[in-house]
Amino acid sequence: MDAETAWQTPYNELASLIEDGFFSNDSGKIRFYAPSFMYYKTGYFCSSPTAFPSISVTGSSCSLKCKHCNGKVLDTMFPGLTPEKLFNLCVKLKKNGAIGCLISGGCLPNGSVPLDKFVDAIAKIKRELGLTIATHTGVIDYSTARRLKEAGVDAALIDIIGSNETIEEVYRMNISVDHFDKSLKALHESGIPLVPHVLVGLHHGKLKGELQALRMISKYSPSAVITIAFMPIHGTPMEQVDPPKPEDITKVLVAARLMMPNTPIVLGCMRPKGKHRKRTDTLAVQAGVSAIAFPHEEAIQLAESMDLRITFSSLCCSQIFEDIKLGP
Repeated sequence: MDAETAWQTPYNELASLIEDGFFSNDSGKIRFYAPSFMYYKTGYFCSSPTAFPSISVTGSSCSLKCKHCNGKVLDTMFPGLTPEKLFNLCVKLKKNGAIGCLISGGCLPNGSVPLDKFVDAIAKIKRELGLTIATHTGVIDYSTARRLKEAGVDAALIDIIGSNETIEEVYRMNISVDHFDKSLKALHESGIPLVPHVLVGLHHGKLKGELQALRMISKYSPSAVITIAFMPIHGTPMEQVDPPKPEDITKVLVAARLMMPNTPIVLGCMRPKGKHRKRTDTLAVQAGVSAIAFPHEEAIQLAESMDLRITFSSLCCSQIFEDIKLGP
């Protein structure tokens, strides 16, 4: 079965194939991640409160105020509003036990995160502190991508949207899918490890553009592909919107695996909780993903019952491509 066929397969048929092991993990192992920006504790693992925090270079400010987020996610991050403050914050975080961090921020009106003025500080953080650095770039040009590569950034994260309608209605941006394709190309040509994200259900909880996003991503040799999912956030214009079904999320995971069979496919941190997460995570294990962030305990138990070799990490799941190189 190819990705296009899987995409057209009815939910019940695809779920049956997944549960029957049609897409099972042939590597014999699965990795679980729990970075510091969310508390996580199960009978198997407890996250470190300091190992891998997230930082916003814009504080709580974002020009876009997308309907699904409205800048609320930024409130959970440490602010690093100037290059000096960013470096000093990383010094403090390392003293407290950090081994890396995510450097992100709100977007400018063109969809970019204003990382350009922080590149020298990031290079200094890499050189003097040795932290693992993942950056969330937003829309980006080659010049900035190349500078981030030269600064030593370990991974560039970018959400890829495959629908012009979604970009206009939810992101409130006057740009097109082509801008995301060009951003992927810029990051790929810069040589920086590329870890794109596909946000399932961003179009008011429905699938729209996710397969096109995967098609774009597949052209640029990503180091890993992370699937995340819309989850209603209180205080946003979409707080009453139902999230995508677990089967929607798994359909994207299966399509990604079939389209990019040699690329680590990951179920990332942003997705609904509770019974929804339990169903999503167990389906993801059966669908053969390489890794899951903040896994539901029943998904871990399922992986054990399938005799998969399990490892846990306090790093960001974007580092899956490096962890695979290190072995079990």
